[in-house]
Parts: sequence; structure tokens; C-alpha cells
Amino acid sequence: MKIGFIGLGNMGAPMAANLAKSHEVVGFDTIAAPAGLTLAQSAADAANDADVVITMLPNGEILRAVAAEIHPAMKAGAIHLDCSTVDVESARAVAAEAEAAGLSAIDAPVSGGIGGATNGTLTFMAGGPAAAFATVEPLFAIMGQKAVHCGPSGNGQAAKICNNMILGVTMIATCEAFALADKLGLDRQAMFDVVSTSSGASWSVNAYCPAPGIGPQSPSDNGYKPGFAAELMLKDLNLSQMAAEAADADTPMGQAARDLYAQFVENEGGSGKDFSAMLPRFEKRHRT
Repeated sequence: MKIGFIGLGNMGAPMAANLAKSHEVVGFDTIAAPAGLTLAQSAADAANDADVVITMLPNGEILRAVAAEIHPAMKAGAIHLDCSTVDVESARAVAAEAEAAGLSAIDAPVSGGIGGATNGTLTFMAGGPAAAFATVEPLFAIMGQKAVHCGPSGNGQAAKICNNMILGVTMIATCEAFALADKLGLDRQAMFDVVSTSSGASWSVNAYCPAPGIGPQSPSDNGYKPGFAAELMLKDLNLSQMAAEAADADTPMGQAARDLYAQFVENEGGSGKDFSAMLPRFEKRHRT
């Protein structure tokens, strides 16, 4: 396949580099220039004559602007594969515009962070036509370890938003519990050994423990240098609450997590730290 790749940032650059090992990839970005790619002068140039155009962009507003630029440049029948994490409304609007232009669109946000993008072990949750999903499935296999077709356009974003709302809530609960265990005099290793094999087990405990030196290697062992930055978790929690409001869904835990991450990022120095750095935040706090 000939692939256009727009958005060569921390996630997009290694994803594009992995694709370039077996496909012709033309990239566009103002910052990165990963090895193996031909670089275009504009997003439209990268999209021209491509079979699939992949976008990896910061938000829905930018996605809509880029889509308006690339859709007229794409050849009939090409696929716009968006791997950004954006609001459901933007994903569905871009898909409708693609269809009107004689194109197909798949919204396929990712889970797995920079490490997953580098190692080709991402998980993709995809929304859009089944035929288009089948066409790009071999690309998912290069960039990741799993791709799930979640239904029509926008459902990939819906799955990502719901997943990360769970993640934000469970990480806060995990950090609260470790901070409480400290104050009760419970050894952290004993805490992990119990929780990781009992009813309190979760990905936040078992795979991404926020306590340094406990469990598998995680950002807590590297001074909370981001694997998944707190401000990105805040972005996803904001998206979850936008979606909840639009769908008239009651999500009190999601809202509470959003508010805590907003306080952490905006007022407590959490920006630039991993989202698991909530643990040292709770360590320093007392009951109010």
C-alpha cells in the first residue's frame, strides 16, 4: 500500500516508522522526520495518490481542519484512517465528509502509549465500515497487537473514551489505597502481593503500579517521567464528560476523576508527569 501519514509526533513517528519497513510511506509534520519516510511539503501532498491516509492529531478541531485539506486531495475509494483521540462528534463529522467525497473513514484511537507505538504492540479500537476495516487490518497488525471493530463511525472513539474513564478512575483509587496503606503501616510489597491477586486487582495495580519498585517496570520507577502524561489523561476525561453530557449519561466517578486530574495538572504541578504520579500527590495530603 501507499500510505500518507500526517502527524509525526511522539506516537505518530514510531507508528509511521514501523509501517515504512514494509510499505511506501509519505509523511507530513512540522517537527519530526522519522527514518524510512519520504517527507511531503503539505498534508495534501502526503495524501495525494495514497491508498490510506493516517492521521494522528491532538484534538478534534485540528482533525477537522486537516480532513478538510486532505479529503479533496485523496483519490476516489481511498481510506482516511484516523488514530487520534478526539470527541465522538468530530469523528462522525469527518466520516460523513469522507463519505460525501467518495472516500471511506475509520476512527481508530489507540491504547498502549509511546512504548506500544515503538514496539508495535498498540491496541486499536475502530469504528467505521466493515469493508474499510478489513482493508486496513494488515496495517493494524504492523502497528499493534490487537484491533477491535467496534461498529459504525465514532464507535472507536466511544470505546477509547469509556476505556480511559475506567483507567482514570482505577488509577486514582489505586493511588489512594497505596497512600492509605502507607499511613496504616502496611508494607507496599505486601500490599501489592495481596491486591494484585485478589478482588482489588486491575491494570493500574498489576501492570502499571504507581509505587516505585513494586510490580513490573513502570513510569514510577523513572521518576514518573510520562508513559502516559497526566495532561493526556485529563484530555481523555474531559472527552468522556463531553460525551456523557451529550448522551445524558450519569458518570459521577468519571466526573470526580476529571476534577481531580484537572486540579493535579492545573494547580499542583502535575503537568509533564505521568498520570500515576497521583500517588506522591496523595502521600503529601491529609484528610480534609
